[in-house]
Amino acid sequence: MLDSLFRPKSAAVIGASTKELSIGNRVIRNLVDFGFKGPIYPINPKADEVRGIKAYKSILDCPDNIDVVHMVIPARFVPQAVDDCGTKGVKNIIINSGGFAESGPEGEAIQNDFMERARKYGIRILGPNCQGIINTDPEIRAYCNFTFTKPDPGFISIVALSGGVAEVIHQEFALMGVGTRIYASNGNACDITIPEIIRYLGSDDGTRAIVLYVEGLRDPETFMKVVSEVAARKPVLAMKAGRTEEGAKAASSHTGGLAKEDLATDLIFEKAGVLTFRDEGELCQAAAAFATQPIPQGNRIGIITNTGGPAVIATDVFVDAGLSIPPLPAPMKASLKEKLYPEASVNNPIDILATGNAAHYRACMDAMMDDDQFDCIYVNFVTPFFVDTDSIAKEIVAVNKAQNKPIICNLMTDKNQWTETVKILKEGGVPCFSLPGAAARAMSAMARYHTIRTRDIGEPTIFDDVDKAQARLIIDQAKAAGTENLSAADVYTILSAYKISVAEWRIANNVDEAIEAAKQIGMPVVVKADDERIEHKSDQGAVAVNLRNAPAVRNAVEEMSSRLEIQDMRFFIQRYLPGGKELIVGAKAEEGLGHLIMFGMGGIYVEILKDVVFKLTPVTPLEAEEMLSSIKSAAILQGARGANGIYQEGVIDTILRLSQLLNDLPEIQELDLNPIIAYEDQAFVVDARIRI
Repeated sequence: MLDSLFRPKSAAVIGASTKELSIGNRVIRNLVDFGFKGPIYPINPKADEVRGIKAYKSILDCPDNIDVVHMVIPARFVPQAVDDCGTKGVKNIIINSGGFAESGPEGEAIQNDFMERARKYGIRILGPNCQGIINTDPEIRAYCNFTFTKPDPGFISIVALSGGVAEVIHQEFALMGVGTRIYASNGNACDITIPEIIRYLGSDDGTRAIVLYVEGLRDPETFMKVVSEVAARKPVLAMKAGRTEEGAKAASSHTGGLAKEDLATDLIFEKAGVLTFRDEGELCQAAAAFATQPIPQGNRIGIITNTGGPAVIATDVFVDAGLSIPPLPAPMKASLKEKLYPEASVNNPIDILATGNAAHYRACMDAMMDDDQFDCIYVNFVTPFFVDTDSIAKEIVAVNKAQNKPIICNLMTDKNQWTETVKILKEGGVPCFSLPGAAARAMSAMARYHTIRTRDIGEPTIFDDVDKAQARLIIDQAKAAGTENLSAADVYTILSAYKISVAEWRIANNVDEAIEAAKQIGMPVVVKADDERIEHKSDQGAVAVNLRNAPAVRNAVEEMSSRLEIQDMRFFIQRYLPGGKELIVGAKAEEGLGHLIMFGMGGIYVEILKDVVFKLTPVTPLEAEEMLSSIKSAAILQGARGANGIYQEGVIDTILRLSQLLNDLPEIQELDLNPIIAYEDQAFVVDARIRI
């Protein structure tokens, strides 16, 4: 547990300074100004006091039982200071200084030194090269940090590797008038990790929503395990830096080339139940909604407005996000027609008109709160001068306090004039946004979290008809021989061992064997040069298709042998399968996670169209179905405009069997089944590559 770090009863600052414009002074000032409830011990061998507080020559001179020590001293002095803290029985150290592993080998050696000493004494380290922590709990008021935002108490906790981004997010909440709970920025994270902090926040009753910013995951397996557990109990809202449309570097397979650099993190977030955002403003707005509102039980939105246009904007956002705007039940319509102005539009959205009063708002909110056909209430509220807006605000707050269903308000007003109306809504815990789109996106995020939390993806299928031993033998022999790219014979033998449907094939060592193999398979056939040095066969002229007779096979084999000039090259002879839809299924290893599996439109256009989706192994039947339905070309697979669809069950079976194969053979680094030729009633792999 990290209680003594996040709920400290005492704090010291090694490197406390009398210079106003210094971190060592600022930390002391923040502790004092924020009203820290415990004693503060500035450590400065040359000063009697810092900011009016008695200073000590050394941490060894301070009283005992110090929970948190800040270190604002040059890196070279930190190891000895950690030793002194260990002697004193200090529980936690926040190292604000830089000059450690982030600066090169010398700094890394210092970091390793002080960590060895910290472990000896059981001291936990936050940082180095970090800001620190903040806890707004009125019983704690710990501002163990050198930043400037002074937050009001709230229910949102922030954890970020980057202090700069964390402070930007923190400042945005302050500008929104939204309070926060715990703030942690852990810099180099040489000891206390992001997953540890998230686990702590997951157990903190005062935290209702966790905002996370990462720039990479050092231990993705632990991260996914911890965050999955926490996200099942409370929303985790995340952003990751470094997004790019550029393909992963130095990837030889189609799958590797199409996997963006941050894709694995996105898939971890998806599998762990994390809400992801690409815009920090939307992240903050959603967090503000989660901070005060209950989680919706569905995605059906009831809209109440006193002006038409903003409700139209909100409706567009909801529909784009996949939410439902159900019609009003007939009894509700009849009841509201009696309570609202005759000119009011009693549909969904309900337009009570600009002259609508508090009783009208209350009647609509009560009706939607009491009806099971609505999961969330969205309110557009413009503040005309000819209406008692304070009374409307009071009714919205009264309904909100029951916390039966979430309420989001698009408050369109001049906050400098309608100060009391704004105050009533804020103090009543109603999340208010100036723009209808922002308010609608915040509510959409809440509905999305409900969907994620209640979604059951099922269990992966375990096939008992596979020959794992045969596939394992091929992999072991390739490893022993130092082979990276498996031969076609080995690739297809592995696929066949896992009952993945492949076009009929043979291996030939020369022209005569190639002709005999073609006769056995039945013309027409495809001939491919089979050598591990040939990666993209089509690009290198190592494929000949639709060969209809023995002379054609002979010409193809002899031409490839002459042109490619590869000694002992073999030939892969395969049944030619014309027509059908060309698909791709691929995989790419991710350290600590298993594999990414890719599905999409294949063939020569895969790199051009890039119509692909990814999942993390193991893939369940539901996830495999989602892969087929979520690409842009899904309608083509289903049979658009009278055309035949594909054998989707067979493709799903291939994905599931491949998922098991990858679990059994983790040495596989990259794999491409491209193309898979899919017909109305069957599907076959016609080209495949495996790199181990």
